[in-house]
Amino acid sequence: MVQAREVRGPRRPGGRAKYIPKRRVCAFCRDKIEKIDYKDVVLLRSYISDRGKITPRRKSGACARHQRRLSLAIKRARHLALLPYVAEHIRRTGGVGLKS
Repeated sequence: MVQAREVRGPRRPGGRAKYIPKRRVCAFCRDKIEKIDYKDVVLLRSYISDRGKITPRRKSGACARHQRRLSLAIKRARHLALLPYVAEHIRRTGGVGLKS
C-alpha cells in the first residue's frame, strides 16, 4: 500500500530554505563617529574577543573604513599596555583592560 505524500510547497534540493542575513549597520557610521581614540579602552574592549583577538568585520558589524581604524586603535592601545596582546593576561587578571 502506497501512502500519499503531503504537499508542503516547492522545495529546494537538499531541503533547506535559503538563508538571507540581515544587513547590519556600522555603529560608528550610525553615531557619526569619525575618530576612534586608542585611549577609549571601554569602547575598544567590546571589539576584542575573550582570547584577546580583534573581532572580524562580519562579527563586529563595522564597515571597512571603521574596521581599519578600529584595528589600528586596538594595536596602539596594546602597544601602550592599555589592552592585552594575549589571552593568558586576560585569564590572570580576570578581564580586558581592567586597571586597579
